[in-house]
Amino acid sequence: MPFVKIWVHLIFSTKNRKKLITPEIKPELLNHIRENADSKKIYVDFINCVSDHMHMLISLKGEQSISKVAQLIKGESSRWINKNSLTPGNFEWQEEYIAISVSESNVPKVRDYIKNQEAHHKKKTFAEEYKELMEKVGFKK
Repeated sequence: MPFVKIWVHLIFSTKNRKKLITPEIKPELLNHIRENADSKKIYVDFINCVSDHMHMLISLKGEQSISKVAQLIKGESSRWINKNSLTPGNFEWQEEYIAISVSESNVPKVRDYIKNQEAHHKKKTFAEEYKELMEKVGFKK
């Protein structure tokens, strides 16, 4: 049996960055995503969101791919939100996502970053964060 632990900081937004994740549904959504991920053997170390996007720190196992994990989390959670009519109209996640590898030594720093999203976004919009992150890690769009 292989021993694999690959830390990934996964970020994805609501479709068109609509501010649909209200404080009322946020705890239920985060809990549901954790439970769903657990049932699919996806290890979610830390999770948080603001009104228009989600941050997750996950650890991939040997047989998991980031594209499949993102698809399972995003697809099931949007179906669940719509099935339970938690937002006005149809809820969708943006098709794209950001996945950045995290070294073991940086895991605590990423946890803190995810934990403090509300405070962070009082100073910076998701669009500003996105642009800064894309430049920092060298993604070209």
